[in-house]
Amino acid sequence: MKQIKILCPAKINLTLKITGKRTDGFHDIDSIMQTINLFDYLTISVEKSDISKINLTGTSDEIPYDEKNIVYKAASIFMETLKVSPYKINVFIEKNIPVSAGLAGGSSNAAGMLYGLNKLFDEPLNRVGLHGLCAGLGSDLNFCLEGGRQKTSGRGEILEYLPFKEFDVSLIKPKSLGISAKEAYTKFSEKNKNSGGRDFYSNDLEWAVIDDYKELQKIKELYPNAVMSGSGSTYFGIDMEFEPLEGYWIKNGLKSISCGVKEV
Repeated sequence: MKQIKILCPAKINLTLKITGKRTDGFHDIDSIMQTINLFDYLTISVEKSDISKINLTGTSDEIPYDEKNIVYKAASIFMETLKVSPYKINVFIEKNIPVSAGLAGGSSNAAGMLYGLNKLFDEPLNRVGLHGLCAGLGSDLNFCLEGGRQKTSGRGEILEYLPFKEFDVSLIKPKSLGISAKEAYTKFSEKNKNSGGRDFYSNDLEWAVIDDYKELQKIKELYPNAVMSGSGSTYFGIDMEFEPLEGYWIKNGLKSISCGVKEV
């Protein structure tokens, strides 16, 4: 049996502008993404077996541990691509990144899964090959694979390195509120037909959803300079700290980092 442990960083969207609707149903974006030192961890083991099998376990009761999990999908597509003999794959997911929070926890885990399996199988895929699998699974995986500070475009899979800048980051999220990317983008499309005011927001998806949630309005009222990350519902503040607030998860003292997924 071979085993590896992979560190999977969260990301924040320093900016997020939606530039158009694509023929494939997705939206084109123009975003500056940044990884931060809030990590999930994957412990992955592989061993030869009579039949191929993927077993997921973990610390969170908010995610599925079956084929619905994007980590499972990443393992499946990797093995299908390689067409190797049957293997049993065990994955333990230590979740520290909130779920449905706009912090790319799932995407980072899936990118980490692809990266880790590639290491365990002695790197049959080069970086281009890994990026191809990432692009097929989701919009943020390519960035999560590389990390640091990057301008992303297309669905998020087109990357352009930007000079790294170190800064302090704090996060605040309503404990009982998660917003899916599908919900946020749908609300953007609906609101964009009738309303102005987008230019006042660094994140177009914040503009799209904030009127529907008093929990987000509360954050903006207390911290006008805070910005929502991705599709929410997490807000971040740069070089600032959030005070304890009942009903909200808060994480102060984080920092920007220059890496994406990597072996521990």
